[in-house]
Amino acid sequence: MLDNDSRDVTTAAGLDDALIGIAQRCGQPRLAIYSVPAIIEILTDRDGMTEDEAHEFFSFNIEGAWVGETTPMFVHPCSADDLVMH
Repeated sequence: MLDNDSRDVTTAAGLDDALIGIAQRCGQPRLAIYSVPAIIEILTDRDGMTEDEAHEFFSFNIEGAWVGETTPMFVHPCSADDLVMH
């Protein structure tokens, strides 16, 4: 269950089905977190874009849309096996 502070985050219009959670860090505003693969699926299914069109649209119009310090975050899911550990 979300507390009242989490309900006041900035969200991305029309992408509710891609929302995967709320992030928080000490002393920072809470941020809505979205799954990039889910956004691409929404853009292809709902809006009829090709996958390439959806990636380009996402890159320029969603990920690239800065709305201040509460701009949502966009996650590319991975596992520890996908990362290079330092």
